[in-house]
This record gives sequence, C-alpha cells and structure tokens, in this order.
Amino acid sequence: MSSIPGFALILAAGDGGGFNVFDPSGIGGFFWTLVIFLLSLPVMWKFVFGPITSALRERDERAEAAIGIAKEAKDAAEKAKAESEKALATARAESAKQIQVAREQADALKAELESKARSEIERERASARAEIEAEKEKALAEIRELVVDLSLDATSKLLKREVNGDDQRKLVEGFLGDLDARKN
Repeated sequence: MSSIPGFALILAAGDGGGFNVFDPSGIGGFFWTLVIFLLSLPVMWKFVFGPITSALRERDERAEAAIGIAKEAKDAAEKAKAESEKALATARAESAKQIQVAREQADALKAELESKARSEIERERASARAEIEAEKEKALAEIRELVVDLSLDATSKLLKREVNGDDQRKLVEGFLGDLDARKN
C-alpha cells in the first residue's frame, strides 16, 4: 500500500470530529471554509503576500543592481588589464630601447678604447724605434770612433811614423763617410 492512498483512508476513517473532504455529507463545512478563505484572502494579501512580494521584488532589484555593479567591475577590470598590458608593452619597448642605446654606447666606448690603445701602442712603437735608432746611431758612432782609433794605430804602425792626430781623424772619417754614402 502506498503512502498517499493510505493517508486518504486514514482521513476518511476519521472519528467524525472534523471536516472530511471525502465525506459528501459535509458540503456545508466546505462551503464555509471557502467563504472564510475568500474573506481572509485580501487581508492575507495585504499583510502576508504583499510584504513577501515586496521583499522578493526588492531582492530581485538588489540582484539586478549587484549584477550591474559586477558587470561594471568586470568592464573596469578588463579596461585596467588592457591598460596594464599596454603599459607593460610600452615598458618593454622602452627597456629594449635603453638596452640598445647602452649597447651602442658600449660599442662606441669599446671602439674609442681600442683606438686609444692602438694609438698608445703606435706611440710606444715610435718611441721604441726612435730609441733604437738613437742607440744604433750611438753604437755606430762608437764603432766609427773605434775604427778610427784602430785605423790610426794600424796606419801608425804601417808608416812607422806618427801622423798628426787631426790628419788621421780627417782621413778615417772621410773614409767612413765614403762607406756610408755607398751604403745609402
């Protein structure tokens, strides 16, 4: 036995102390119940259903307002996101530009330092060449002097007489000058 028909049988088998919907003899009770319900309906509408309806309407309005606020917040968030992405792209472009400028400056500085180093090396080479040339000239002068002295000694021994020092020097220096002229 299911519960709904069982419940209906319990109501029908009642002890007669109330209104039974299944009892056709109690149509008068049904009528008065309907009259009382219809008379109390405006009062219930005003004091019960009216506030409930108003509360539901207010709730719907608050929900609509909340949805509107949420949409505005979403739009504002999307706008802020777009602005932040734009700012980020601008910052990235600016940083790339600054990196490029820094690289160019570093390359220019590198080229300048290399140029200075080359000129310093060239200056030192020129100085070393000049020093070597001076030392070479000094050594050649010493060799000439030695050759002159040796030549004078050899000439003195060959001639067995002493030639005047100035004459000997002029003779040997002239000889060495002729040798230099032949080399160049």
